[in-house]
Amino acid sequence: MVQQVTPETTIKVIYPESDRQPMADNTEQFTWIVKIKENLEILFAAQADVFIAGDLFWYPVQGNPNIKQAPDTMVVFGRAKGKRGSYLQWDEDNIPPQVVFEILSPGNTLKEMTKKLQFYQRYGVEEYYIYDPAKNDFNGLLRSGDSFEVIEEMNGWVSPRLGIRFQLTADTLEIFSPTGQKFLTPVEIDSLREQERQAKEAALEELQKERDRYQELLAKLKAQGIDTDNL
Repeated sequence: MVQQVTPETTIKVIYPESDRQPMADNTEQFTWIVKIKENLEILFAAQADVFIAGDLFWYPVQGNPNIKQAPDTMVVFGRAKGKRGSYLQWDEDNIPPQVVFEILSPGNTLKEMTKKLQFYQRYGVEEYYIYDPAKNDFNGLLRSGDSFEVIEEMNGWVSPRLGIRFQLTADTLEIFSPTGQKFLTPVEIDSLREQERQAKEAALEELQKERDRYQELLAKLKAQGIDTDNL
């Protein structure tokens, strides 16, 4: 009697790349997410092994698509830049994001934020920063062993991983790169570039005027019979 062996059916696990929810609840929250994410992209543009993403699903456990978070911004050292539909940690040398940012909106609940904190603490985040633009309230947590410790003084704090400095003013949060460059919105960056372009053009125009005046002076001297070859 020949025994037939039925092959096991392999069930493919689907890891959704979208929850069909908006990236941000309001314009201010969106502005902050873009500002932090894009300025970090600029800061680490020359480092090929620093992956930065905004609102991207992170799945830390293979086989369980229910365990996930989409940080407003996350930074992963040791992983190549590039396109991803989601961050599947087991396909990324099992390296978790080391730094995450969350920008609060009025719609965020205490329950939701508590779950996020527990998730980031459990799955290896080293630095967790939370900013509430409406209240101008900025908090940070730093990994110590298997848990987070609150950073007591955030004003002037420098991120160990990113090297960026946080400064709280009376109205807003300011972030500075290690070289002292302030994080700006794309519109502010474009405005700054335009100012620099105009300043460069003005300097070139002034230089050309100086050259023209010099040539006029030489012409006058020659007209008076003065030898200008050695001038």
